[in-house]
Amino acid sequence: MDLHVRYEGDDDPTKCSARKLARFDLAALHRSARATPTGIVLNPFAEQALAPGDANPPDGDGFDALVALDCSWETAEREAFDLRGRHRALPFLVAANPVNYGTPFQLNTVEAFAGALCILGDREHAEAILSKFRWGHTFLELNEEPLRRYADCTNSEEVVAVQQEYLDAGEGA
Repeated sequence: MDLHVRYEGDDDPTKCSARKLARFDLAALHRSARATPTGIVLNPFAEQALAPGDANPPDGDGFDALVALDCSWETAEREAFDLRGRHRALPFLVAANPVNYGTPFQLNTVEAFAGALCILGDREHAEAILSKFRWGHTFLELNEEPLRRYADCTNSEEVVAVQQEYLDAGEGA
């Protein structure tokens, strides 16, 4: 699956995982929504969770691109995700990057791509993109169980049910 980034450029370029992916030709950066290809859009505001079936949906309207918006969490707004494609939210995952380590749902771009790739059944691709980051393997280690469980689901409702187990467990901690 090709990786595409709608790049805002509003965070620290030395810490930008999308720029690093582009330097290694592992993702394409796009400066405008119109230039960004249609695909599965990783959108934290989406009403439906990403599920394994999104890679090859029964309606035959599959996409061969994953699209992420790279912007600062402080400026991320619903309107910024106005991109063409099938919008899906990632379920509960914990960040391993040095800026947001241990924080649920605060993934950087490479973590979002890696989580999505694992859920969609392409862990090898996820490992390849994470290998460019010193802490990349940590993301997979921290999220080993949830990623495996999400990948075993058949639809978004099952993914949300698994996610709820993690959220309920966190409330008791």
